[in-house]
Amino acid sequence: MLPIARTKVADEVPWEDALTAYDRAQFTLYMCLLNALNERAPDEEICEQLLGIDAGREPERARKCLESHLRRARWFKGEGLRFMTAEA
Repeated sequence: MLPIARTKVADEVPWEDALTAYDRAQFTLYMCLLNALNERAPDEEICEQLLGIDAGREPERARKCLESHLRRARWFKGEGLRFMTAEA
């Protein structure tokens, strides 16, 4: 898992049933999260390296942020991709 350039990561993903500006800004993060999950990286490592949150110091915030972003990354991988192809 490679750390990505630090971009502002919301504690909770703004949710819509369409692509958002946040999704476009976090595309690389979503792909890195899915890759880290596939590699079975520890949640604490994912939170620190990809979300910029120290799970040891802020466990509840880290858990919620990770769950929110993984949920959106999974949505993006499925339904979200059709929005990208429709824009192309």
